[in-house]
Amino acid sequence: MNKTLCSAFALCAALAVPASAQSFDAPVQADVVQGWVLPNGQRVAALRLMLDPGWKTYWRAPGDAGIPPQFDWSRARNIDDVRITWPQPRVFHDGGMRSIGYKETLVIPLHIAPKRADKPVRLKMRMDLGICSDICAPFTLNFDTVLDGTATKPVPAIAAALASAPFSAQEAGVRSATCRITPAENGLQIEARVAVPSAGGQEQTVIEAQPGIWVSEPTTRRDGNQLVATARMVHSSGNAFSLDRSDVRITILGSSHSVDIQGCTAG
Repeated sequence: MNKTLCSAFALCAALAVPASAQSFDAPVQADVVQGWVLPNGQRVAALRLMLDPGWKTYWRAPGDAGIPPQFDWSRARNIDDVRITWPQPRVFHDGGMRSIGYKETLVIPLHIAPKRADKPVRLKMRMDLGICSDICAPFTLNFDTVLDGTATKPVPAIAAALASAPFSAQEAGVRSATCRITPAENGLQIEARVAVPSAGGQEQTVIEAQPGIWVSEPTTRRDGNQLVATARMVHSSGNAFSLDRSDVRITILGSSHSVDIQGCTAG
């Protein structure tokens, strides 16, 4: 992961971003997209990031060459829970390393459950992310917006981002997902077998586990109607660990769509 020193890159300074996009001497701008209210009282909104040409940022599992995004909701008001939906990311190969993320415009839909449906929701929060071009740097975006909570019709920009999100296992026609776990040097090896129709083109996979476990870039192949992904797992502490298969998350990235599989059974 290529990071530059903050002193060498002025973009390490925090950036305050209000509800509407403004012009900054920086390769990323951001705003909050006002959404709509669902019948159950949840608010739908989105964070929109606009990257200058040649720049990219990263998905929730960014790969070894990426910087994972982090969110701080502690200053938000009248928010009981937030669910983030990530649109389908792109795969980049830089210097022999894989990263996963986005270029140009990224819209991140949020489903927000308010503590009190009859009160305004103040979306005051911080997003720490990585942005990369020829060099990479950490970056901070601060948002502070009150969601008006009056619209009931979907907003096209948010609806399009939701539509591009990975299919669930049921939507993609997953018939089974098994994980065979074997000992490996300093950790474990996982072989995931997913019986699922092709997602198109040369499929790639991402495997995630419980916090603290590093997972290598999987090797991915097709074995008949099964997708097979193999990776190594090492705990960040260097110590032995056990793996809960229900925490294993497998994402298949294809040219036509992606698939999000949560949990696997013994294989």
